[in-house]
Amino acid sequence: MRRTVHISGQIESFFGTLDENVRLLEDSLHVRTHLHDTRLTIEGEQDSVDRAVTIVEEYNHLTRHGRKLSSSEVKSLVRVATEEPHESPRGMFEHSRVRSFGKKQVTPKGANQRRYMEAIEMHDMVFATGPGGTGKTYLAVAMAVSALLTKQVNRIILARPAVEAGERLGFLPGTLQQKIDPYMRPLYDALYDMLDADKLERFLEKGIIEVAPLAFMRGRTLNDSFVILDEAQNTTSEQMKMFLTRLGFNSKAVVTGDVTQIDLPQGKKSGLIEALEVCSKIEGIGAVQFGEKDVVRHNLVQQIIRAYEDYETAHLPRSGANGKAAAARESAKEAEQEIQQG
Repeated sequence: MRRTVHISGQIESFFGTLDENVRLLEDSLHVRTHLHDTRLTIEGEQDSVDRAVTIVEEYNHLTRHGRKLSSSEVKSLVRVATEEPHESPRGMFEHSRVRSFGKKQVTPKGANQRRYMEAIEMHDMVFATGPGGTGKTYLAVAMAVSALLTKQVNRIILARPAVEAGERLGFLPGTLQQKIDPYMRPLYDALYDMLDADKLERFLEKGIIEVAPLAFMRGRTLNDSFVILDEAQNTTSEQMKMFLTRLGFNSKAVVTGDVTQIDLPQGKKSGLIEALEVCSKIEGIGAVQFGEKDVVRHNLVQQIIRAYEDYETAHLPRSGANGKAAAARESAKEAEQEIQQG
């Protein structure tokens, strides 16, 4: 089947860098496209062609209503339309879904990112698991900054277990803060993306924003705070219980991690996996699980993640580390489904 549709917006933004958006459209729906002036001809199976035309029409609708989409946003539009056929691609870019977080405007780049942001708004505690590059930490920081600037909370606390350093932290040169900073750098990067440097430095100096190892949470009750625990798969059961019980009045907690990237010593169960199981029946807790299709980095990253998963499934014994990672992934998925259903 062949259909021709007019592209009303900028051809360059629709096609993307080196035509990556159109290639994504072709690969996802198994169609062929040809551009002549502003007319895009699409060939393939009828259902696939109809879906591809719908994507172009959604893009046209948004541009006609004054919404200028960047190349990356068009890519998100294509991904939502091809991977989440029951979702409204146009709905991802409605005014209510496009939010300002400090100096940054953020649009969810897929159905799971939208569910994640909504879960944070609706629940006082949210668990988010999945591979790197899916926006777990970045969106949590964005929501925290928004809550701070709109005076919903009085401070932000970002924590990570410094498991990579282990007991060797004391052997590193510099002050305690200089030793810790490299392990916290991803959190700082997200903050600098949201806030002007001067404002962020002021918030850090006054303790309005605090970035610290998880151990610094012990013995505290965190009221009027937005608390994020990143890399939570590397917490022990004791550390996770300690963190979850720090939550005070008018506070939110977001716990993020990737259960396939556990760096704990042999025999130690991840506190994140246990918490998902323990909390699965508690009302008021949200859970979102991201997958490789949600990765929003370079297209190759998504393919690499999928290739590694296929390789591990085919070649590595389930009794070893890969088996534990697969079992952890399944256990986390089941627990998150129970939380969502509850």
